[in-house]
Amino acid sequence: MPAMTMLGWFHTIMGVLALLLATAAIRNHGFIRSTDRKGGAYLVVTVVVAGSALGIYNQGGFGVAHYLAVLTLAAAFGEFVIQQLNLFGRFSVYFQAIAYSATILFHMIPAITDFLGSLPVGDPFIDSLDSPVL
Repeated sequence: MPAMTMLGWFHTIMGVLALLLATAAIRNHGFIRSTDRKGGAYLVVTVVVAGSALGIYNQGGFGVAHYLAVLTLAAAFGEFVIQQLNLFGRFSVYFQAIAYSATILFHMIPAITDFLGSLPVGDPFIDSLDSPVL
């Protein structure tokens, strides 16, 4: 596994922060809202994390994690627009919950994959992206 770059460290730390903010927002309101402080911070940090993911190429090229970053950006931006314009009336809150919950899923897929490929040090759980464990 290649050494972690400064962008990789930044991306990882911000990703953990995003998940902590999402947890706090869900604990407070039951779902993520961009209109409250923690939910808005989650949205901003999520966009930063997804954007920084597009600059990380430790697997040799544009891969699944990059597609997930694009999906994260699309879900966050799309739902923000839906929420601000109230496109679906009273149903907008459901689309908001689905889209912001999807961003959490999109955070977790590469996070779990990287965790399984890195730890324990010297003998990781998986040795390739084709591993049956993954």
